[in-house]
Amino acid sequence: MDFTLSPEAEEMRLRIKAFVDTHIIPLEADRSNYDEHENIAEEPLGPLKAMAKKEGIWSLSLPVEDGGLGFSVVDIAPCYEEMNRSIFGPVCFNASAPDDGNMRILSQVARPDQKDKWLRPIANGDVRSSFIMTEPMPGAGSDPSVMRTTAVKHGDKWIVHGTKWFITGAAVAKHFILLARTSDDARRGLTAFMFHADQPGWRITRRIPIMGPEEHGGHCELEFDGLEIPDEDRLMAVGEGLKLTQIRLGTARLTHCMRWLGLSRRAMEIARDYVVQRVSFGETLASHEGVQWMLGDVAMAIEVGRLLTMRAARRLDEGDFARKEVSMAKIQVADTLHQAVDTAIQLNGARGYSKDTVLEWIYRYARQARLVDGASEVHKMVLARNYLNEGNDFWSWR
Repeated sequence: MDFTLSPEAEEMRLRIKAFVDTHIIPLEADRSNYDEHENIAEEPLGPLKAMAKKEGIWSLSLPVEDGGLGFSVVDIAPCYEEMNRSIFGPVCFNASAPDDGNMRILSQVARPDQKDKWLRPIANGDVRSSFIMTEPMPGAGSDPSVMRTTAVKHGDKWIVHGTKWFITGAAVAKHFILLARTSDDARRGLTAFMFHADQPGWRITRRIPIMGPEEHGGHCELEFDGLEIPDEDRLMAVGEGLKLTQIRLGTARLTHCMRWLGLSRRAMEIARDYVVQRVSFGETLASHEGVQWMLGDVAMAIEVGRLLTMRAARRLDEGDFARKEVSMAKIQVADTLHQAVDTAIQLNGARGYSKDTVLEWIYRYARQARLVDGASEVHKMVLARNYLNEGNDFWSWR
């Protein structure tokens, strides 16, 4: 494939880069711009979102008819990368998880009336959303087929009971997509539903403390004790919850990669700026061969991650689930993010370990990359299954 960006994507990338450099990165240096969970506070966030809307760099991935700009997966890749050169970036453009993935799946599978009710407020930035799937053991994690939360139909309503945890953004979300078991069928046992935060029958039992800085709304444990969901708020057909999950997670995993590549680049920007100025033993750090090896390794790893991400993006744009391609990108980029920030901290020395830069923030955040949306080991299993089934065709040039 030709990796040259379309004129539209390149123009948008440059506009986003300028916005990030001018308006967002400067906020990182002032701790008053952080909330208590180390993300951008609501007070500075509001004006940035309004400005991004006004400048036409908002909700890139949604179709125009659903309130977005209609960019393809290939075209959003360089744009999302630029957004997350700032630790505050993606949310300013309505491109952060889990909203980005939720908007995309609603755009793809929701009825027109459901889009008006559930999608439009998220696309406008009026509400945040959350995707509810993961459960405490022995419930669903990387394997949704063992889901224990149930939805039982009574008349024209579904009654939900169960427990979920590590639900990103739940503390601030108003619109929720919920996966629950509706039968014991191995392939068609799950169904997806929408509900609003104000509906009774559920509660947040705790906001789970985590190692790293948090997305807005944290990672929460939820209890469902009789939540009633009208059948009209069911997404897709009964039993198609697993299909919905597969549609959503492919692109969602890849947009993580796009954003993580931005963080990787930012870490290396900080490292480069330091080593070209810092003098040690009579010459700059950048002049030392060992430092050059470290920089070269990461530069190559980032480029490999970008190429894998773009290849997977092209397959998704062609209508393929791209499971193999997404898994390769997810493994590579998750490892690269950790390598990039670890290298940058090493090259910055004590400065990198301090809060004088955002490197320690990125370092703590990076550890989750090998866990979220499927642990790296699960994605390696996907690759192994594909290889065992395809043999040498695994490396086809299609």
